[in-house]
Amino acid sequence: MQVTYRCCAYADLSKEELYALLALRQEVFIVEQHCPYLDADGKDQIAHHLLGFAPDGRLATYARLLPKGASYDDYASVGRVITAPFARGQRLGRVLMETAVQELYNCYGQQPIKLSAQAHLQTYYRSVGFEPSGAIYLEDGIPHVAMVRR
Repeated sequence: MQVTYRCCAYADLSKEELYALLALRQEVFIVEQHCPYLDADGKDQIAHHLLGFAPDGRLATYARLLPKGASYDDYASVGRVITAPFARGQRLGRVLMETAVQELYNCYGQQPIKLSAQAHLQTYYRSVGFEPSGAIYLEDGIPHVAMVRR
């Protein structure tokens, strides 16, 4: 599947794009993963949003890009990394993360990036240049590990 990416600030999201990204995040992170948490954490308004659209216009992939200091004092960050259920199994994850890193650099300058990865996805994040930083911890009941790309 060919995905078309759009990266924009919160203020530049259309109502339809905002609805689609919030619905996808809820569908996967809250419903599918059985993890009740407040997704609306106050960071969307300061973030850049990377949306990957399938040829039919549906949101296939997404990542949230945050400047240094928003989630981590000394790092910019990538979070809410997601591939929609209908788009899984098509090797879109690597392109999503490579695009997310490049767009983060475009938005905030080249710098170290930190993320909180679900522990079972360490190999995936390592494949795009992130290395574990610290021990595994529970976040919303799911094992996670901090990972950094220098």
